Amino acid sequence: MKRGKGAVYVAEIKRRYKNKVYTSYLLRRVYRENGKVKQQTLGNLSALPLEAIELIRGVLRGQHYLPDDQVLQKRRTWLHGHVAAVGAMVRSLGIDQLLSPEPSEQRERLVAMIIARVVAPHTKLATTRWWQNTSLVNEPAVAEATEDDLYEAMDWLLDRQPDIERSLAARHLAEGGLVLYDLTSSYVEGSHCPLAARGHNRDGKKGKLQVNYGLLLDPQGRPVAVQVYRGNTADPKTVADQLHKIKDQYQLGHVVLVSDRGMLTSARIREIRTVEGIDWISALRAKEIQKLADGGAIPLSLFDERDLAEIDSPEFPGERLIICRNPLLAEDRARTRRELVDATEALLGRLARRVAAGQLKRADKIGQALGRIQNRYKVGKHFICEVSEGHFAFRRDEAKIKHEAALDGIYVVRTSVPAASLSTEGVVLGYKSLALAEQAFKTFKSVDIRVRPIHHRLARRVRAHILLCMLAYYVEWHLRQAWAPYLFEDEHPGRHEGDSPIRPAQRSEPALRKAATKQTPDGETVHSFHTLLELLSTVTRDEVYIPPRPEVAPFYLVTEADPLQQELFRRAGLEGVSTTRRQKTPA
Repeated sequence: MKRGKGAVYVAEIKRRYKNKVYTSYLLRRVYRENGKVKQQTLGNLSALPLEAIELIRGVLRGQHYLPDDQVLQKRRTWLHGHVAAVGAMVRSLGIDQLLSPEPSEQRERLVAMIIARVVAPHTKLATTRWWQNTSLVNEPAVAEATEDDLYEAMDWLLDRQPDIERSLAARHLAEGGLVLYDLTSSYVEGSHCPLAARGHNRDGKKGKLQVNYGLLLDPQGRPVAVQVYRGNTADPKTVADQLHKIKDQYQLGHVVLVSDRGMLTSARIREIRTVEGIDWISALRAKEIQKLADGGAIPLSLFDERDLAEIDSPEFPGERLIICRNPLLAEDRARTRRELVDATEALLGRLARRVAAGQLKRADKIGQALGRIQNRYKVGKHFICEVSEGHFAFRRDEAKIKHEAALDGIYVVRTSVPAASLSTEGVVLGYKSLALAEQAFKTFKSVDIRVRPIHHRLARRVRAHILLCMLAYYVEWHLRQAWAPYLFEDEHPGRHEGDSPIRPAQRSEPALRKAATKQTPDGETVHSFHTLLELLSTVTRDEVYIPPRPEVAPFYLVTEADPLQQELFRRAGLEGVSTTRRQKTPA
């Protein structure tokens, strides 16, 4: 007779008797005898407490339990998962290598600052406080860093900006491809920064000084370069610097620069034409569109059946003009004009009543009050006003309103790109891709990156701060792509209503279902970017020790991640964070 050793396990047996269920726990052994599988009951454990039964079952499965005198104790807990995921993406993108191929304290601090800017943007001093509660502080270069150390790291970063941007351009800009460029401003606290000045305010912060900064992006919206200007620098004056970067620093023979009508003025376009290998896509200003319409170059009957048409005009030699009409934009402009005209008319009526009551008599005083009203909503041109001593009257200029309304929803895209290289629809989509630059600026200024308010006084620190924000946005852009299935963002954007590039892009069916159900197809909860980071932060790193065993060095235990957290880590480029790990605590 041949009998194997076999395996021992706890069997749970349920029996029903008179509508009651009785459970027995038997200790059994499975073995082979003469090639047949048999079982042997070794004992009945049913009289034991369930806790004892579970302990026996765990031991038989290979689990190990410490004696009472060797219970683990936590010494310290750090938030870990969110900074680990962002850090993994930083390294998978090679940001650390972009900063410097050689390890250094400066590089480690900058990597930590980029992670902090994505996870919890603060001032530099507050950052040194914040990361004390995260596993970033387990790196000695980070743990010991002061506010002054971070400033030194920023100076170190700024010296490497040209090399960083050249590397990003080599990754993402292609010969003959599109390059997006736009400019914005952010307000500055204090009055000592030499770059701060009063200019065209985009933040709605009246009375604040500001700095301007222009961003170069690839056609998908990834940032490639950023340049900071004094706050009163006119947008068109920054274009020459971008041409220099593209041609001289990035060594690109031919690209198509895409920028808005306020940037690529006629003077700038004449300048671009002198640079070999630079084409461009922009749009006409409202006055230029009105001039074309008055000259009969825009036949409005075209839009009865189509929403775009390409024309030539002697006013713009060597250019392709694509006339576009967006009915949704037309409705929006008509509604806005109606509301502003009504509001201005109410103010004019109030002024007329004041004059009639004798509160305003002098013509110059009446004219001053009228000027303030006309400038308030910028629609004073739609009223005909009569001013004299003790007299004021007004009426709507219906003919002018009708004349302007005829062009509602119409815009004209202009380009130097030949038709053989880019179709009419491609030109329009290229211009509309500038929305990616607007999205970048929105993220810069929101709680995601929090570029503002700017507290730095030195010009080089302001430039380094905005470069740091650009690198943080670069990392966040890639994280959003990697985590798109679990975010409310559309994973398949770009479809236009009626396949027209003029109509707004429609959300895909999967995105609509996510928005409606708040769940992914697999039943996971859909998150915002920051609630995903908060979810990951529940994976902690604990420093533990055994009090009665001082000879055993303290070590780290990392919380076991759930399946969703594991998938998020994997998509960020981090494997194995779900396992328990032993490692020495840094000295």
